[in-house]
Amino acid sequence: MSSHREAPEIAQDPVADSTDLYAFVSPDVGGTVTILANYVPLQGPAGGPNFYQFGDDVLYQILIDNNGDAQPEITYQFQFTTVVENPNTFLYNTGPIASLEDPHWNRRQSYTVTRIDAFGSHLLASGLSCPPCNIGPLSTPNYGGLAAQAIHGLPGGGSVFAGQRAEGFYVDLGAIFDLGDLRPFAAAHTPFGMSPLSNAGGVNATKNVNVHSIALQLPISLLTRDGSTPTDVTDPRATIGVWTTASRQQVQVRGQGAFDSGPFVQVSRLGNPLVNEVVIPMGQKDYWNTQSPAGDSQFQAYYTQPELAGLLPVLYPGVFPNLGALVASGAARADLVAILLTGIPAGVVPGFQNTTGNTLADMLRLNMAIPPAGSPNIFGLIGGDPAGFPNGRRVFDDVTTIELRAIAGATYPLVAPSYSADGAAGAIYHIVNSNDPSVIGTENYLGSFPYLGQPYAGFDVPADNSPSILSSY
Repeated sequence: MSSHREAPEIAQDPVADSTDLYAFVSPDVGGTVTILANYVPLQGPAGGPNFYQFGDDVLYQILIDNNGDAQPEITYQFQFTTVVENPNTFLYNTGPIASLEDPHWNRRQSYTVTRIDAFGSHLLASGLSCPPCNIGPLSTPNYGGLAAQAIHGLPGGGSVFAGQRAEGFYVDLGAIFDLGDLRPFAAAHTPFGMSPLSNAGGVNATKNVNVHSIALQLPISLLTRDGSTPTDVTDPRATIGVWTTASRQQVQVRGQGAFDSGPFVQVSRLGNPLVNEVVIPMGQKDYWNTQSPAGDSQFQAYYTQPELAGLLPVLYPGVFPNLGALVASGAARADLVAILLTGIPAGVVPGFQNTTGNTLADMLRLNMAIPPAGSPNIFGLIGGDPAGFPNGRRVFDDVTTIELRAIAGATYPLVAPSYSADGAAGAIYHIVNSNDPSVIGTENYLGSFPYLGQPYAGFDVPADNSPSILSSY
C-alpha cells in the first residue's frame, strides 16, 4: 500500500506507521493548502473495546521545505494525551456520545499543535479534542456532527483536525504482491503457470477499513519563504516539498509500566507514495525510515534502475519489449528521478513545473500556484490534470496506477524523446479503467476539509453471517 506496513520494523508499530501523505490546493477555501498525514493503518472498524487512537508516546510531524534544500523551514508538531475518565469499566463509552464533552465517553484523546519556523517554536494550541472512533448508531448516532466539532481554528489562520477517517487510498494488494498479477491488465500469458489475466476489475483491499488522520488547512502565505501567495506557475516560491515523520524517544524501560526517556528518534517517514514500499529494497527499508530527505542521494540507484521495471518484462513476456530493452541497456531513469526526487522542471511538460531544484530528496512537491481542477482526473498529470499527483496528491488520485505506468516506461519519453513507450505501459490500470472514484468504493470523500470520509462504523461493516461459513473449515 502507499506506505502501510512497508518496512519490517514499522510494521510492528502501527501507531507510528505513516501510511499516506496528501497535499493539495484546497478546492473549497481559496488561498489555502490542505495537508493530510495518515497513521495507524488497516483499522477494523469493529475494533473494540480498545478502539484505535494516536500514540501518546509518539511525536508526529509535518515538515515543509520552501527553499529547495530538502530541510524543513517549517515544522508542525503534534503530541497526544489520552485520559480515561472511569477506570472501573471496560467500556469505551457507557452511553451515546452526543458531543466531545459527553460524560458517556470514557477514553478521550486531545493534542497540542506546535509550529517551528525561522522565528522559533510557537505553541499554537493545546487541549484540542479528537473525535471518538465511529462505533455504531447507538454509541455515535451523529458521527458527522462529532467530527465537525473536532475541526479547530488555529491562530494566524487555518484549521486542524486529528482523528479517525475512512481509508481513502485504494489498492489491489492481493494482485500487486502476487508477483504483480494485475487483474484488470489484459495479457496473453504469464510465465509461472498463472491463469491468463482478464479485464475484470481489481479488488480494493482497503475498502471498509479506517485510518487516523492529522489534517491541516493553512493559508498559502504561511508556507512560502517570504509570506507571499504566488499566482505564477513558474515562480519558484510557489513550490514546496512536504513530508511527514513519526519519532519515538530513544530509551524505553519496561517494568510495571513503560517509561520513555531521551531524545526523539525518527522511526517512520513518508513523502511520495509507494517509494519505501516498492522502490527501496528490503535490507534498506528500516534504515530509509530513519533518514532525512536531504540524504536521499544515497538511494538514487534504486530510482534510476528500479527493480520492478526489470520484473515487468519477465512477468509479462512480449508485453513490454521496449522496457525490456531499456532495462538491458542500463540506462538511468531520469524521468523517475525528476518525478520523485527533484520535481519536474519547466519545459518538460508545457505550462507546468514543480521542481525544488537539484537536491535529490523524497518529498511530495506541490506547486501552489496551480488552481484546483474543475473536472479532476484521478490519473493526475498523466491524465492531463496538473492539479493532481505528482503535483502534490489529492485524496482520490490513483497513485498506484500512475506510478506503475511511470515505472513501466510511460514517462520516459519526457526525458528521452526518441524512446517509444510500450503501448501496454499507458494501458495499465490496477483497479478500474474509469475516472469515477465511486466505482472503487471510495465515494465517501468529502467536498470540504478534512476531505477523507467519515470512518466506517463497526456496527455497519458488512459481515458474512451465512451458516455455510461454519462448515467451511
